[in-house]
Amino acid sequence: MTLDLIAMICAGAGVAGIFLLLRKIVGARLPKWALPAVIGAGMLSYSVWSEYSWYGRVAAVLPDAVEIVSVPVDQSALRPWTYLFPPSTRFMALDRTVMQVSANNPSFRQTELMFVTRWQPTRRVPLAFDCDGGRQADLADGGMLASDGTLTNAVWIAADKADALQRAACREG
Repeated sequence: MTLDLIAMICAGAGVAGIFLLLRKIVGARLPKWALPAVIGAGMLSYSVWSEYSWYGRVAAVLPDAVEIVSVPVDQSALRPWTYLFPPSTRFMALDRTVMQVSANNPSFRQTELMFVTRWQPTRRVPLAFDCDGGRQADLADGGMLASDGTLTNAVWIAADKADALQRAACREG
């Protein structure tokens, strides 16, 4: 968040420099009151661009093995324009780079779910999947998955066939 504030101030300073240069070129025919208005517009424009392009910029730099499974949008009465143009400031992604497939039964898999939120550190939650049985388990509280599918300190939960997380974890390749 601090970097966004610094970048917004730099955007305002850059726009001010361009305005002052333009004012010098046209011979000071631009009104002086326009300088703070142009600075404000530049800072506001950067802030809106940064808010609405955050998800696309972050998703573009993820490795191919990280699959985004959910992208909720944010709407707020304090920002009524978000009902027309809702931004995405968080998403969930399945990290296939750390996926472990059971040697005894390839139906059992373990990997991490990443919770990526703007201005917050990424949280990782370990999960287990039973692809043939259509189940998943949260291993965050010290749960363990044995190669035969036995869970310790966790409970299997039935997953819907249309569950994007289950489909992503069970997809081959």
